[in-house]
Amino acid sequence: MTALRPERESDTSYGQQSYGVPGASEDWSGGAYGADPRPGRQPRTPPYSPEAQPYAQGPEARSHAAGPQPYEPRPQTHEQGPQPHEPGPQPFVPEPDPGPYTAAYGAGAGESFLPPVDEETVALRIPDPPPADGEAPGEPIPGSRAASGARQGGPAPGGRAARRKAAKRRHGRHGSAAEAPAPATGREGARAPLSRVEARRQARARKPGAAVVASRAIGEVFITTGVLMLLFVTYQLWWTNVRAHAQAGKEASSLQNDWASGKRNPGVFEPGQGFAILHIPKLDVVVPIAEGTSSKGVLDRGMVGHYAEGALKTAMPGDKTGNFGLAGHRNTHGEPFRYINKLAPGDPIVVETQDEYYVYKMASILPVTSPSNTSVLNPIPTGSGFTKPGRYITLTTCTPEFTSKYRMIVWGKMVEERPRSKGKPDALVS
Repeated sequence: MTALRPERESDTSYGQQSYGVPGASEDWSGGAYGADPRPGRQPRTPPYSPEAQPYAQGPEARSHAAGPQPYEPRPQTHEQGPQPHEPGPQPFVPEPDPGPYTAAYGAGAGESFLPPVDEETVALRIPDPPPADGEAPGEPIPGSRAASGARQGGPAPGGRAARRKAAKRRHGRHGSAAEAPAPATGREGARAPLSRVEARRQARARKPGAAVVASRAIGEVFITTGVLMLLFVTYQLWWTNVRAHAQAGKEASSLQNDWASGKRNPGVFEPGQGFAILHIPKLDVVVPIAEGTSSKGVLDRGMVGHYAEGALKTAMPGDKTGNFGLAGHRNTHGEPFRYINKLAPGDPIVVETQDEYYVYKMASILPVTSPSNTSVLNPIPTGSGFTKPGRYITLTTCTPEFTSKYRMIVWGKMVEERPRSKGKPDALVS
């Protein structure tokens, strides 16, 4: 091991020794201080002389060196006196690489230096930020001195429990630091993984209770019921009309084609068989008349039914006297009588058969009556205003709209009988 160099143990600059030490005024060759063995060099003047004059050689230099000195020299660990020196150029000896603190704070070679301790003072200072959510109170905050100390291997702040928790977070419970997963960031990532028992407990807690299940079932039943009711209303108010109009139109065309070809003859008709066509010009109604008042066989198919059964049997249009009674829907299934309440006295009502046109004039109306009031179908209808036998027509339907609680009655009196060979009556032409 190389011994310490004299010039590094003194407080003087490189290559000089302290005063008061034997051989201090001599250079490395053993001569006087001002002598320079190298050719062409001038004697050196000490930079610390007050007069900036070179000292005398020999004994004067020694006597001067024995005088009072500004500081006490340190003990030397090497032999005092002249040092052996080979004349000529000297080899360059590199200085040792100073450490991070040696270079920063000016420590000499071979000397270690520790950074100053950050002692508490009365001056203002920036406090460390509080721990984030999910961090233990003893966990060092990233960027703080405690965190840097933990990274450099220093003890973790806090007690033994805090240091043990910090070590477990860094290295895992059984693995090393390399095996430990990277810490997750964010509020959710800071939570520890759940155990199986805790996961099952939370899964059971998330399951809805019996009351919630019952309320959901009831709600679904209500929603389903509402949807079904909406579909039913749509069917009744829209689809039944579409289907009834199609069926009624088909029956009317079939009647006219049969009349033109002579296939049908006047006489007794079967229930549900069409035999005439009703025209109400004011309401733009053209609908077939069928035998009977059955809902499925006649009325629901969009046609008007003739009262021809039992005690409610009424006369035919071709009879010389009597009351020709008809029934029809006011709502749904073609609703041919929906607006008969808008008829006024004198409005024409025409019944077209295979051979004749029978023209009636509206006479009176009964807005509301009981469904059991069958006297409105008498040969001389009760409440119609007619007082003697004649050729009458009676139109019956339900009221109010969309209900069947009561009946509305409209009466008319025949004013014209016109053969088809003479063409249509004026009520249909105009």
